Amino acid sequence: MPKRLTRILAIETSCDETSVAILDCSKDDVIVIKNLVSSQIPIHQKYGGVVPEVAARSHVPEIVALLSEVPHDFDAIAVTRGPGLATALGVGVEAARTLAYVSGKPLIGVNHLEGHMASAWLNPENRKNWKFPLLALIVSGGHTELVLIKDFCKYKIVGQTRDDAAGEAFDKSAKLMGLPYPGGPHIAKLAEGGDVVAFAFPRPMLKDDSLDFSFSGLKTAVRQEWEKLKANNLQLKAHFAASLQQAIVDVLVEKTIRAAKKFKVKGVLVVGGVSANTELRRQLGERIEQDLPGVVFLPSDRSYVTDNAAMIGAAGYWRFRKKDFSNWKKLEVDPELNV
Repeated sequence: MPKRLTRILAIETSCDETSVAILDCSKDDVIVIKNLVSSQIPIHQKYGGVVPEVAARSHVPEIVALLSEVPHDFDAIAVTRGPGLATALGVGVEAARTLAYVSGKPLIGVNHLEGHMASAWLNPENRKNWKFPLLALIVSGGHTELVLIKDFCKYKIVGQTRDDAAGEAFDKSAKLMGLPYPGGPHIAKLAEGGDVVAFAFPRPMLKDDSLDFSFSGLKTAVRQEWEKLKANNLQLKAHFAASLQQAIVDVLVEKTIRAAKKFKVKGVLVVGGVSANTELRRQLGERIEQDLPGVVFLPSDRSYVTDNAAMIGAAGYWRFRKKDFSNWKKLEVDPELNV
C-alpha cells in the first residue's frame, strides 16, 4: 500500500507577505499542493519600508481570499506565531485558531525561523543529504543567525547579529542610494557591473573570535562614503553597490565556514530572503567545496527563500511528527520568539 501522507494547512503572516499553503508530507517526501503568496511590497514601497499597522490591515482581506482557494481537507494547521510584527502575526494566528476550533484538527504554532530552515528541506535533493548535525545561515531583513541543527526541532544558536541584520544593511543602504524597497535585489543587480574593491568598506567582526555579526558600523561607513561621493554617475553607483555587497558576503561566508568547521557539521543551509543573493550563494558554495570536504551545501530553492506558508507547513510537519501541538484557546503571538 502507498505510504500515508499527512496533509498540513499552513498560514504565514509575520510581516508583509500573506501566504497560505497545503502540503502532503511523510518522513521522506513532501508534495506542495499549493503555496499562495500575496505580497504587500507595492503598498509599502511608497513608505520606503514596512509599516506594521498597514501590514496588519492588508493581511485581513488577503487571508480570507487565500484560504478560500485551498482544499479544506487537512490533518493539522500550522501557523507562524513569531518572530515578526505583532499585529501582522495576530491576523494569521486568529485565523488558524478559528480553523482549529471549527475543524477540530490539531493546531501547531511554528517559529518563523524554523520555517526558514525547513524551506531547504522542501528541496528533494537536499532531503537526500539531510544528515545531522547541520548548520543553518539564516539571513533576512530582520535576522542574521547561525543555527546548529542537532536533529529535527533541536537547535542551538551559535552566532547572531549584535545589532542590525544583513538584510537591513542592504535595505538601508539601498534607500540611501535612492533605490526602491526592498533594496537587496536592486543592489545585487547594480553590483553586476561594479568593482568589488573600488570602495574599502569595513568587514565588521570578521577577525573576532566569536561567531556573532555586526552590521551597524558598515551602515555608518556606507552613509559617510555616500555623502562624500554624492554619486550621480551610474558606473560609480555600480562600484559602490559591488563593494558594499562584497563586504557583507565576506563576513557571512567567513563566519559560516568557521562555524561549520568548529561543529563538524555534515551540511550547510543558507536560507531567508537574502539567501537569494547570487554572489552569497556562489561564494559560500565555493568555500564549502574548497574548505569543507565531505560537507554538502543545502541552499533553499529561490521560490521558498522569502516568507511563504510552504516552509511553515514543512516545519509544522516536523512538529506534527513529535505531537508538539498548541492549545487553540491559548496560542498567542510572540514577536521576539527565537529558536
